[in-house]
Amino acid sequence: MEKLPLAVVVIPTYNEAESIGEMIDTLCGKIFPKIKDWQCKLLVVDDTSPDGTYKIVQNKQKQYKNLELYLNPTKAGIGGAYVKGFRHAMTSIGADVIIEFDADFQHPPKDIPLLLNEITAGYDYVLGSRKIKGGSNPKGWGFKRIFFSEVGGLVARFGLFFPGKMFFKITDPTTGLKASRVKGFVDTMDMDHLYSRNFGYKLEFLYKMVQLGAKVKEIPLQFGLRTKGESKIESQTAIDIFRSVFLLRWNDPTTQKFIKFGCIGLFGFGINKFGLDIFSKALQNIINTVGVRNFIANALAAEISILSNFILNNLWTFKNEKLVWGKVLIQKFATFNLSSVISGIVIPSLVIGAGTQIFGDQYRFLFLVIAVFLFTVPLNWFIYNHVIWKKKK
Repeated sequence: MEKLPLAVVVIPTYNEAESIGEMIDTLCGKIFPKIKDWQCKLLVVDDTSPDGTYKIVQNKQKQYKNLELYLNPTKAGIGGAYVKGFRHAMTSIGADVIIEFDADFQHPPKDIPLLLNEITAGYDYVLGSRKIKGGSNPKGWGFKRIFFSEVGGLVARFGLFFPGKMFFKITDPTTGLKASRVKGFVDTMDMDHLYSRNFGYKLEFLYKMVQLGAKVKEIPLQFGLRTKGESKIESQTAIDIFRSVFLLRWNDPTTQKFIKFGCIGLFGFGINKFGLDIFSKALQNIINTVGVRNFIANALAAEISILSNFILNNLWTFKNEKLVWGKVLIQKFATFNLSSVISGIVIPSLVIGAGTQIFGDQYRFLFLVIAVFLFTVPLNWFIYNHVIWKKKK
């Protein structure tokens, strides 16, 4: 008989004596036995709760063979507790999938089979979302809690994923209900150097799973209202989440590359602006039509700027993919110049020429800004990454 895959539900606890017994009975006694395609185990990670939560778990272990306890001698925080639980689930229990869950019934136990169904269907990371159809926040939440949840979630989505497709695909980044495939994902993560050991860990795990190429699916989550135990939300939670989002995006290799690209672009913009003024003045007595004059002046200035950008980006922004002197570099430079005829010369020059012809030469700088930042920057970023310095597979 083929061995069933193993799903381990990890619940971090601290002073959850009022609810943990009922949760264990619900999961181990009612939910797990109904799941036919998976072996299921429950791992409670307790920070030696003063209210004796771990003692209740130890007593329940006599009743349920699929219940395990990992006891931390000191309070590790929710992120620290999950990390310890993940490691134990992978190394000591042999988990194929890890499910993050709460002890307070805010996450409905009936959702666990739904998470596993999506894993079986081929998804690697399944999230419970309060934001999609069928999901909801508790009706008892006040304005402040709803405000922070909605704004915090939007800021996290924007900071982590905009303008990528995951910005639209992941609607509830701060959710605590998740099922993660272990092989190739959780087992490859460096959990020793997390930016946060508190709530911010949620965002880091989410970001890393997406970066690893996980196939993501959301299911509706009707988030319940806590009636027992202590909330894990701390006063610094919002700051911790925003800090984690900032550090994740700032330290991302693509972000660092874009910052370098932007710095060189600003330098090139200065060259373009300075050259445009010089050439426009030089051509003033030769070409009387202001639009034509500025078109030619910007074309000359843009070519100098393009040459500067190509050299500096090759040496700094894309140093890991740097083109060395030879046939390939010459071919790439020729390709870049041909593409830049459209992105860096024709389009901006048309914008500047048409704009100043219609509205006057006093708006030359304004139309230069519009041309460069609305057309040249996005097109060049695409060309640089997908044509000139495209990574070899």
